[in-house]
Amino acid sequence: MEPAKATTDGHAAIRVEWSRKDQWRTVTWIGVLGLAAATAMALYGLPPVDLHGPLHRMGIMDPLCGGTRAARFTAQGNLAEAWKYNPLGILATIAAGAAVARLGLGIVGRRWLNVQIAWTPRRIRIALAVAAVATIALEIRQQGRADLLLKPY
Repeated sequence: MEPAKATTDGHAAIRVEWSRKDQWRTVTWIGVLGLAAATAMALYGLPPVDLHGPLHRMGIMDPLCGGTRAARFTAQGNLAEAWKYNPLGILATIAAGAAVARLGLGIVGRRWLNVQIAWTPRRIRIALAVAAVATIALEIRQQGRADLLLKPY
């Protein structure tokens, strides 16, 4: 596969290639575990233990609130209901599915799809700023849904 075009600073921003080594092994196994958890919840229900922190009981939501229920609904194919609880749960479940698909391709083809990002100080600042804005936006959204998120499973 042809590498990505160089940017003005001389570095390829993203490089995608097939190789004989899985350079994302940890991410692959986290994806496998995450998809297994979402599938188990889709089939058997939510965990019998309370996963909420102390602030949740006081009505203070965090950006991850509703993520477990959203992952369960995503695994069941009910994206509308998953979206109500937390869009991050949809993204996490789909990413986990992609990691499992990548694992399957790697095992069958004995070649791994690897993505490398050339992190420059500027790209790091931009990524951190985008992550901060997205986290704040999700926090505001989740706090606005506190009534829904406080309901028992």
